[in-house]
Amino acid sequence: MAGNLNCRPIITTTSSSCIEFGNSSTEGTPWYEKQSMQNVPEYLIVVEVILGLLVWTLIASTEYFRFSPFGWVMFVSVFCWLLTIFLLIISLAKRQIRHEHWTTMVLVFNCSAALMYMSAAIVETTMVDREVKGHHDYNCWAASTFFAFLISLSYVGSAFFSFKSWKSRGQ
Repeated sequence: MAGNLNCRPIITTTSSSCIEFGNSSTEGTPWYEKQSMQNVPEYLIVVEVILGLLVWTLIASTEYFRFSPFGWVMFVSVFCWLLTIFLLIISLAKRQIRHEHWTTMVLVFNCSAALMYMSAAIVETTMVDREVKGHHDYNCWAASTFFAFLISLSYVGSAFFSFKSWKSRGQ
């Protein structure tokens, strides 16, 4: 028989100490990019707009006016939703606002919205738990309560990032 039967293909491997995501350069990048971490507050604003819309539309589609505590929840959700849309429009229009008073205003808004939404979520939870079980709007109110707690957490996250930004401006 002619030929070498003991031929084996040569396999070479390389390894890298960094994970690369979508980067065609020869240098490795860490598993996160600093630029994308700076966009988290912008993503949270969009999440707040979507969740806020869900909260107030779920409540508005019911007979919330028959239970006065739901009026507080409706006020908080619409008020914060409108201010968050305003904040989103301004942040999109002027991406690099470096004014110290603007940073303070955003921090105060996010802290206030977090507290107001938390109080509204707690009020809504007590109402859904005690008085309206079996009511035909129960499912909408229960879903709205869930989203109210989620948006509270989102505003807490925004307040955290606003505080970091405010603190870095002060130094």
